[in-house]
Amino acid sequence: MYDLIIRNANLPDGTQGVDIAIKDERIQAIAAGINDSAQEEVDGNGYLVSPPFVDSHFHLDSALSLGQPRLNQSGTLLEGIALWGELKPQLTFDAIKERALRMCQWSIAKGTLAVRSHVDICDDSLLAVDALLEVREEVKPYLDLQLVAFPQDGYLRYKNSVDNLKRALDKGVDVVGGIPHFERTMADGAESIRLLCEIAAERNLQVDMHCDESDDPHSRHIETLAYETQRLGLQGRVTGSHLTSMHSMDNYYVSKLLPLIREAGVHAVANPLINITLQGRHDTYPKRRGMTRVPEMINAGINVAFGHDCVMDPWYSLGSHDMLEVAHMGLHVAQMTSLEGMTQAFDAVTQAGANVLQLDGYGLKPGCYADMVLLQARSPIEAIQLRPARLAVLRRGKVIAQTTPAQTHLNLPNGAHEVDFSHGLFSS
Repeated sequence: MYDLIIRNANLPDGTQGVDIAIKDERIQAIAAGINDSAQEEVDGNGYLVSPPFVDSHFHLDSALSLGQPRLNQSGTLLEGIALWGELKPQLTFDAIKERALRMCQWSIAKGTLAVRSHVDICDDSLLAVDALLEVREEVKPYLDLQLVAFPQDGYLRYKNSVDNLKRALDKGVDVVGGIPHFERTMADGAESIRLLCEIAAERNLQVDMHCDESDDPHSRHIETLAYETQRLGLQGRVTGSHLTSMHSMDNYYVSKLLPLIREAGVHAVANPLINITLQGRHDTYPKRRGMTRVPEMINAGINVAFGHDCVMDPWYSLGSHDMLEVAHMGLHVAQMTSLEGMTQAFDAVTQAGANVLQLDGYGLKPGCYADMVLLQARSPIEAIQLRPARLAVLRRGKVIAQTTPAQTHLNLPNGAHEVDFSHGLFSS
């Protein structure tokens, strides 16, 4: 007897009407008409079952701090950094932890069960590090949380970053972070990448850098990151996040750059909601879109994921940690409106993100962990179109969140009607 069977579900690859059998926290079988019984059954009702959403780039330490101590009036990245600097002396362990736990609850409700969060280490008390390490342990049964040691004020620019980053890693932070474009000079930025990648190689850790989050086409630290990845044998373990300067680079240089990134096995993470908000602030018209070259990188064979980045903090005043909203914005900004492009946008918040985090047992195949989301939509494309209710969220085969199906009734002169936005156009 199985622990649970989801009956009559659609899969992201277009397979329809299958049953998913679960036992001992893992998927045991996926097939039409599984005849065996289970202790519990869930009616999929022909809706989409997806692996859980993955947020490859987030900031839990600042989430839900909007308005403290004031709002970002210019809407720029630099004012956001300055605002965060004003807030840091006022932070408390309990406040950081409370906001982070609340944010994790939002994530779980939206079916986001894996998050990589950058945590600022340019606070000598490492208050946020200690708070988020506790959060990581408390949410472990429900959510995979990776922490990145992030020198927000620069690894070389802030006087204590070198020691603070080492202390954070010694405490158990998972990933080495950096922000080369915020160092004092281009040379310092390149040197920071070299030093940080060497630390990751020595400790056998992954790297995830805020890289070239700028409108400046001469911010080319991704080239150095790809080089250091090759030199140190870190292929597959390094991520360049943001990469927004690439939208301003000339095409000839990018034609050289993309093969270098692919050759080094460097992952890329775009953050559509934030990139489109913060970038291009110094432009009048024409105004640049701000996001990196997502379709071009995918076509070049680079693994590209999407991140939410911020929710209600000094950099972004909106958000609910809905990764389908991120995919929806991403395909608009990158003009990924073909069937293939929309499918790639869904992959960017699921499988591509799992590749970035190197998640073990992720996916919808026998042997994978029974982590999944039942959506009130028939296909991945319809899920992006509708951003539907997460009818059930499963972690290790147990339902940990449920949402009542959305229903709208119209009372019109010619009679009452129920509106069904799910039309199944892209279900096959």
